[in-house]
Amino acid sequence: MDRNTPPDLHCEAGGVRRWLRHLPALLGLVLMVAAIGVVWHEVRHLHMSDIRQAMAGIPTWQMILAAACTLLSYFVLSFYDRLALIQVGYGHLPFRRAAFAAFCSYVLSHNLGFSAVSGAAVRYRLYRNWGVDSFAITQIIAFCSATYLLGAAALIGAVLIWEPSMLPGIGGRLPSGLLAVIGGGLWVMVGLYIGLAFRLPSVCVRQWRVNLPSPRMALLQTLVATAEVAATASIAYVLLPADAGVDFGSFLAIYIAAYTAGLVASVPGGLGVFDGVMLLALGPYMAAPRILGVILIFRLFYYIIPLFVAGLMFAGHELFLRGDAALARKNNADLSGSAAVTRRPSQVVRESEATFSVAVATGTVSLCGVLLIGLVLFDHAPGQSMLPDSLAGVLHLGGTYLLSLLGVALISMAIGLSQRVTLAWRGALALLLLATVLTFLRGNMVFVPVVLGLSTLFIAPYRACYYRHARLLSEPLSTSTLLSLLLLLGCVVALATRDDLSASWWQMVFASSMRGSARWTVALAVLLALVIVGRLLWPARVAVSPWGDDALQRYHALPHALADMTAFQPEGYVMGEAGEAMIPLRVLGGFLVGLGDPAGDEVDSISAIWRLRDLALQQGLKPAFWCVGEPFLRIYDDIGLSIWPVGDESGLSFCYPPADIGVASQHARLYREQGKAERAHPSS
Repeated sequence: MDRNTPPDLHCEAGGVRRWLRHLPALLGLVLMVAAIGVVWHEVRHLHMSDIRQAMAGIPTWQMILAAACTLLSYFVLSFYDRLALIQVGYGHLPFRRAAFAAFCSYVLSHNLGFSAVSGAAVRYRLYRNWGVDSFAITQIIAFCSATYLLGAAALIGAVLIWEPSMLPGIGGRLPSGLLAVIGGGLWVMVGLYIGLAFRLPSVCVRQWRVNLPSPRMALLQTLVATAEVAATASIAYVLLPADAGVDFGSFLAIYIAAYTAGLVASVPGGLGVFDGVMLLALGPYMAAPRILGVILIFRLFYYIIPLFVAGLMFAGHELFLRGDAALARKNNADLSGSAAVTRRPSQVVRESEATFSVAVATGTVSLCGVLLIGLVLFDHAPGQSMLPDSLAGVLHLGGTYLLSLLGVALISMAIGLSQRVTLAWRGALALLLLATVLTFLRGNMVFVPVVLGLSTLFIAPYRACYYRHARLLSEPLSTSTLLSLLLLLGCVVALATRDDLSASWWQMVFASSMRGSARWTVALAVLLALVIVGRLLWPARVAVSPWGDDALQRYHALPHALADMTAFQPEGYVMGEAGEAMIPLRVLGGFLVGLGDPAGDEVDSISAIWRLRDLALQQGLKPAFWCVGEPFLRIYDDIGLSIWPVGDESGLSFCYPPADIGVASQHARLYREQGKAERAHPSS
């Protein structure tokens, strides 16, 4: 390879894998679109006032009972993590910490979908702060997943045996005997899990021994998960009218079917999918407006309010960490001697890699976008405006339309926030502030500007979490980017020149008397603008610089550079965001390997580590690091890597993804062999 040209890091084998990774998302999108079609078919003849009247008709005592069931549900949910901590040997941690981790992780996974990913990120963040090692956290995540599956299997099995006719879509089409056999099979699986504990106390996973749950623990898992699902279903059940004619067992079957469908779709909160199944199943028992009212209140109690509570709790947790970090830095500066000299700032717990903060911001901004899009459902006629009559008339005339478009823009910003793009953070703040002011001046019910204002406070303190540059600002102005900007301008013009601005954009598309061409112009402009903004906010590609003599001299001129590079064959290097830190790299099989800790400025070194991780994802490779030391182990853990000591006299460590930890031993052997070869035959 020419040492003066950037390396080609593309991995052909990873191309197919990258496409396969999108299949679950494609399935979720298909299910969501189909479910939205079902919902629209059921409610197309309804008026918004019908839904508001149905919600207002629910008695106060039922609301209080639903709130109590919500508290019970999350309380039972906390025992998932409590049992998991006992199982992995960290039972000494206080129950309040287990409850906090369970609440935050499940609130996030409920609202964002992809619970296996989002819930894991929260647990890694919190449990690492409390001294739990990475392998134990992996066991906790697996234990909690198994706990939910046990409860779901037990309840679904019971439904298939005793209430198969209540399952929407298949209850009346498949023989009840077949469904009962399937349900019995699920119960057998639960029994086998419990029975396995009598015969197999532990298993070996490579070099680790994993203790399996005891029979008592397996039984507790099943009971806790069953109670949690039943308590969650009770939130919606207590909101049903007394004359609905649905007993709790039948409603439990409907709820499990709806929740499972939303879980399979992996869309945030099962949006559309859960609602469609509930509408189909409860349609014979009550009117559609009442069903929708129950669903909306259920989402408010179980999804939206807990998300804001979790956001406030986690914000306080992060502020305490920030205070501890500042105190530790002060103490470090006050210390004298070698200990103070050798300690580096990255050893302090950092708030800048708060994965949960980014995820909460993404979910919160998305929900605010949905709130503005559907504002007409909750607050069709704003109250007294604080503006003069002339301005109030203009704001009332076009305010609903403008706010519905701001909702779409916020969803676009949420896409950028999920990718930690700085421009998206700034744009979300500006749009949230604008929406807060507009809803306050229009006289919308106080709940709306308060929620928007609190959301602004949620994301404002975490500027350091957003370190990536947007493609729009960091890449040369290409033809495709210029075309995207022109199309975006055209969408804005098309949306701004509508004659009737008294309704939201989606009312113009679905519920107005506009001509077909004008109606679909609005729909196409909104959809196209959403796609274009999301593309422009996508992170820019990480640049790889070629490795050569100049790069080698520059590397050794930086502090903390590796003195001995004989075992390394770098193919290129990446810099930190500020250009003050540097990591040599090479491709080894399906891995992008960083060679040593970053050299250079300690603060910029952290962004260099994240940029190498981004580069690996960009190329369809897995990130790994060779020859790492103590200072950045916390950062490697934050990006999902586990530490693997080489085990020889050199005292080196490698960092690899937990699922590929066995590859580290092979690479360690290759590293040693290359080092011996280089020392025996040094290159010129």
